[in-house]
Amino acid sequence: MSGSEKRYRIPNDRLYTRTHEWALPLDDGTVKVGITDYAQNSLHEVVYVELPEEGRDIKQGEAFMSVESVKAVSEIYAPISGKIVEVNEVLADNPEKVNEDPYGEGWMVRIEPSNWNEESKSLLKAEEYERVVEEEEKGGH
Repeated sequence: MSGSEKRYRIPNDRLYTRTHEWALPLDDGTVKVGITDYAQNSLHEVVYVELPEEGRDIKQGEAFMSVESVKAVSEIYAPISGKIVEVNEVLADNPEKVNEDPYGEGWMVRIEPSNWNEESKSLLKAEEYERVVEEEEKGGH
């Protein structure tokens, strides 16, 4: 069936938001955050990443940084609440990493979550996120 083939990579090791961010819990208790393959593809060529300040507290669902592409400026929303403990400085000089490797070198921030156990329940598993992408594609987004 050609309808079942995946056009975008959606790794099973992390959780997702309906706004196309991913959250990957790490062994040290922090959570790495970035945007999905679908999101970077929709943006096209990323030319600038406005990184937030380390130490900043953010709330789940808050727009806390932005990504500029040749098409538009897009807000990035916090998948979880917490403190930003690290930003990916590589993106300042190499914003194209977001396009080239959205789940690896193109990560954006690392957050020390304030309420992971509760907030992670509102995030999507890979197969749920895949349905969101399929719906958006059908809707012509």
